[in-house]
Amino acid sequence: FLTQQLSFGIMAMILNEFETSSESTAHSEEQQDSASWERYLERRSLVLQFLHSSLSRHHLQHHQNKVELLKKCHFYLEIEPKHVNVRDQNHVMHRTDILQLIDPCQFQRMKTVGKNQTEIQLSLLTGLLEQLEQGQEELSCYVETSDMITFLSRWDLIMQRLSKLSEFMETLVSLQVPGKLYVKHRLVSHADLRGTRLPNIRLSLCTKMPLIFDRKESFADKNWAKLKWFTENQESHLEQCELQVKLLTNGNQTEPGYGRSQVVTSDTYVVQDLQPGRSYEFTIRRSDTRTLVFEKWCDSITLKTKTNAVEDADSSACA
Repeated sequence: FLTQQLSFGIMAMILNEFETSSESTAHSEEQQDSASWERYLERRSLVLQFLHSSLSRHHLQHHQNKVELLKKCHFYLEIEPKHVNVRDQNHVMHRTDILQLIDPCQFQRMKTVGKNQTEIQLSLLTGLLEQLEQGQEELSCYVETSDMITFLSRWDLIMQRLSKLSEFMETLVSLQVPGKLYVKHRLVSHADLRGTRLPNIRLSLCTKMPLIFDRKESFADKNWAKLKWFTENQESHLEQCELQVKLLTNGNQTEPGYGRSQVVTSDTYVVQDLQPGRSYEFTIRRSDTRTLVFEKWCDSITLKTKTNAVEDADSSACA
């Protein structure tokens, strides 16, 4: 009987210890689950914050628009200083345009460098935008489809992606501003300076906004067309531009082609001597200059002149 009581006591003690151990383990697991859940929510919130700020659709579209506009810009070499004081044969100092002193071959070489740098810059911007859009989709997928365990197990990978995408965004912003050009060779010969000490010549790239036709203000009449254009930044200083006029022949080989160009220093122009009832393509671009290094896009608009029949019909309707 005593042995039986001892056995029952031992069993009760074992059961009690097991229950206590189970309760302790369950409590520990609950604490771990709670800590994991808090960690999951905190990290998920961090990713969402990045998606709603730097990688938001609105923010990416803003940069997309800036890059598309940049692709339409004209790129130029900017030279500093623009003027220098140089002695003539009589040792009299004259203020001279720096372009008159720069060696033409070296200058053409720098224009080629500027063109190549611009093309690389625009290509990099396009690639960076694609990477950011792809990263936005990947992070959104992690947040929307992953459960807590999967999300936490991929956290190192997600952090690496966040870091890389942040670098991409910083590079994207910096590349939207044209950079400097490194001058490897002497641009001005000492023989042209006649002992004048020349300051360091600095070269960089600058942009000018494209000229865009005002579709609302541009129209054609019977034998003339009024055209108006503008820039995105509404430039107050009007520079020379080239307006090209082309008669569209619809592929008719028997009809001779027709086209002319006009240099204009304004933001409006009336083109005269057009044929009634015909379609014309008008193209506007900035005039070429010595410092232009890259131009890939110019705006065009097609207008059709009125016919006599249309005018007669309008007159009848008025009567």
